[in-house]
Amino acid sequence: MENQSNTWKKLQNGSDIRGVAMEGIPGENINLTEEVSEILGKAFAHWLCKKEDKESLCVAVGMDSRLTGPLLKKAFISGLTSVGVDVYDCGIASTPAMFMATVDKNYSIDAGVMLTASHLPYNRNGLKFFTGEGGANKSDITEILTLAAEDALNSLREKGTVQELDYISIYSKTLVEGILNGVKEGVDRAKPLKGLKIIVDAGNGAGGFFANKVLKELGADVSGSQFLDPDGKFPNHVPNPEDSEAMASICQAVKQERADLGIIFDTDVDRSAIVDNQGNPINRNELIALISAVVLEEHPSSTIVTDSITSDGLAWFIKHHLKGKHKRFKRGYKNVINESLRLNEEGEESWLAIETSGHAALKENFFLDDGAFLVAKLLVKMADLRLENKNLSQLIEVLPRPVESKEFRIKITKDDFVAYGQQVIDELENNLLESWSVVPENYEGIRVQCKSPDEDGWFLVRLSLHDPVIPVNIESNTKGGVGIIASKLKDILTQFKDLDLNPFDKN
Repeated sequence: MENQSNTWKKLQNGSDIRGVAMEGIPGENINLTEEVSEILGKAFAHWLCKKEDKESLCVAVGMDSRLTGPLLKKAFISGLTSVGVDVYDCGIASTPAMFMATVDKNYSIDAGVMLTASHLPYNRNGLKFFTGEGGANKSDITEILTLAAEDALNSLREKGTVQELDYISIYSKTLVEGILNGVKEGVDRAKPLKGLKIIVDAGNGAGGFFANKVLKELGADVSGSQFLDPDGKFPNHVPNPEDSEAMASICQAVKQERADLGIIFDTDVDRSAIVDNQGNPINRNELIALISAVVLEEHPSSTIVTDSITSDGLAWFIKHHLKGKHKRFKRGYKNVINESLRLNEEGEESWLAIETSGHAALKENFFLDDGAFLVAKLLVKMADLRLENKNLSQLIEVLPRPVESKEFRIKITKDDFVAYGQQVIDELENNLLESWSVVPENYEGIRVQCKSPDEDGWFLVRLSLHDPVIPVNIESNTKGGVGIIASKLKDILTQFKDLDLNPFDKN
């Protein structure tokens, strides 16, 4: 692969690296090869050496179940060791576990790296980077890729060593201990989940460990759990809590097995969702409401930071029912996490940063977006509620749900899509209908309240973080309201000739 700057830049996906690692999808050319992965190993070593300012470095490397994981991991480790970095090869692991390795006092690990492309198709792969300070930021990835493009990566010291480390088992034990220590007095401290049937759906990603290494250890019956074995072909469904087919699968399993709870993870376990004992999904706004109820009981009046597309009903639930503060911020899990960190630094207490996608980061857990820790936190509450003959769903039974909700993804056909998309948003504000009003304190795109009785809802128009797309989120409290709002919005946007408005016709 030519070491040209723009070729390497294409591998950046915000604060991650992602690329096409194998053939199989027409039109997608491979750009994440073993050679590239080895160079990235060297580049990361040099970046880390500069950051840590120390001669001897140690990095933990894990991967999810993707087919290209073993060879890319081997190449990345080869890059690290060739310039003098010692490595713990952690095999199949989770993204959160790779961060936790960096703060584990039993090991001197300077950084963790996870090979994953989250929920993307089987032909993709990528890398996520961590130090003890947290995940890499966008600027860090840019710097690593710049070093890779230059490829002037000399050895830092003599060749590094490689040791195998089953860190996912160590990480699992910390989850078990956290749950045992977290439950109330009166709960069985040895087996707090005894008598509960809990189903895990790992979607053949890296999350299968949670059933046997965590839940079973706590006394839960995990029979009926599905797709626990790692399989990079993802033969059953996409490992993604936001995917409708994936959620339908775990909901059906909960009903069929008459389980008390269902748990679903994404591929690398930094996102999750749950299903109640009736087979109803608790994800997106409902998941945010549920964990907010737990966090605000522990930290009253603190601020919950969410992304921009959360519902009006959730805002009411946090502010008025839970008596907390709610700040909608920009999409992107790093954005909500960094905003929560900023608030804390300025003296405004914030213990939870969470996206509707299921990325949830808690202050008590290093502000790490960790799907397994989120579930563990909810399991503690579930065990406590059993003392009162209550269940988790009852914590959110007054949460207002919209009658309709939909996202439309409007493609921008112009090359300079960022500038054009911003122009669309700016001019839209000058073309709003009389029954529409701009929502104040909005930090991304334009959010508009739609007040007429046939609409009774809101919409958000924003720019995609990475793609030439304008996502439009619409919610309505009346049947047919989303279609009415979408139709009126389409009429306004027809003046922009470089927008593909066809998605509005597919209500």
